[in-house]
Amino acid sequence: MISHKQVEEYLLSMPAAKLDYPFGEEVAVYKVKDKMFALVTEKSDPVRISLKCDPLLAETLRTKYETVMPGYHLNKKHWNTIILSGQLSWEEIQPLIRLSYDLVTG
Repeated sequence: MISHKQVEEYLLSMPAAKLDYPFGEEVAVYKVKDKMFALVTEKSDPVRISLKCDPLLAETLRTKYETVMPGYHLNKKHWNTIILSGQLSWEEIQPLIRLSYDLVTG
């Protein structure tokens, strides 16, 4: 299973990424240029991460994986919430994090 620490380290490895808590201590928000690219629910086990996504890919992922859902409290067209329970491997999650980052910085 993917740990919260592993996810956080990867998110903060993105250029100019910063951690913030604008919604309170329960949700870690990762930003670049003051724009959110990832949200992680603190103390969730397994880890829950919300990522920006291309709308067509977002729908495809939701159809294919039961652990991928429309973004929780976010624009459902552009955000997915993913439960990191192992259905998607870390190697599959990393490109989704990079895509979210790229969509925000692009």
